[in-house]
Amino acid sequence: MVFIREFFKEDAKEAAAIWNRVVEDGVAFPQLETLSPKEAEKFFMAQDFTGIAFDTETGEMVGLYILHPNNIGRCGHIANASYAVKFDCRGKHFGEALVSHSLKKASELGFRLMQFNAVVAANHPALHLYEKLGFVRLGTIPGGFRMKDGHFEDIVLFYHTL
Repeated sequence: MVFIREFFKEDAKEAAAIWNRVVEDGVAFPQLETLSPKEAEKFFMAQDFTGIAFDTETGEMVGLYILHPNNIGRCGHIANASYAVKFDCRGKHFGEALVSHSLKKASELGFRLMQFNAVVAANHPALHLYEKLGFVRLGTIPGGFRMKDGHFEDIVLFYHTL
């Protein structure tokens, strides 16, 4: 079971470790640089919402998501989100809980759509999850993501009406 709450500055060190592992793996996030705890605090606080997930059985922080507008102005009603699950907690449905929570939170914040701009096509668990949760595949951008080892993978765009 999972409990998701808003990010607090006291979460910065642990949340940064989870986020940074995804960045370091180099197969999902576009970022190249990791975050120090101080940078993480500032980054996570700057989002419209950052959700922190805990395993209710162990109390362990197992993941997080950031939620913000996908664009500005006349397109500011479209949300975007990124998800990070602790490496040894993957495959236990924590990601599904994070995505489901983010859809509800985006709607509560007044967004009308959720759009993902760059889901790496080789990330089969993410593709499966988004389709399971009702996201619509918009298309593919060939070679849109440079993997850590330097080769290029396609990226898939998705949206979900809120």
